[in-house]
Amino acid sequence: MARAIILTVDDDPAVSQAIARDLRSHYGERYRVVRASSGAEALGVLDELARRDHAVALIVADHRMPEMTGIELLAQSTTHAAFASELNQVWTNLVVNAVDAMDGRGVLRISTRSEGDDVVIEFTDDGPGMPADVLERAFEPFFTTKDVGKGTGLGLDIARRIVVDRHDGEISFESVPGATTARVRLPQRR
Repeated sequence: MARAIILTVDDDPAVSQAIARDLRSHYGERYRVVRASSGAEALGVLDELARRDHAVALIVADHRMPEMTGIELLAQSTTHAAFASELNQVWTNLVVNAVDAMDGRGVLRISTRSEGDDVVIEFTDDGPGMPADVLERAFEPFFTTKDVGKGTGLGLDIARRIVVDRHDGEISFESVPGATTARVRLPQRR
């Protein structure tokens, strides 16, 4: 069986090397890390890997992740008919938000599993958590907790539209201090 591929998009090869080291230390050689230095290059790599029928997980890494102590991938094999490039946008938004919430430090856990007729994907960070008033407005267009110039407040609105409107799924958050989980639930058959 071919190894699953982790595609990193970053402007520093040392980041990809650190991700590869971290994955090897936790999971041996089950994953292969492929690096792209820009979003445009990543799309080309994704297209090529899709033509070869490879399963790909996308990790966006950048300067906001200098002191993260790990990325944990907890995956159960699942298949799902979907608009892959759109879901990659969802994954990117959820990863970037988690990294920002952790201020570049901590552990981000990404897990997948089958639950009945659904595929469930969870992104759990060990940041400070989201207050109730922020949770209530998380998917509201133009709502952001980031400083001016750091966020548009559209990422989670777009993620919600992709998951709910395009894939007939659900997206939600659970949060307590030290554990915020973004949960995406997609029907296996559409």
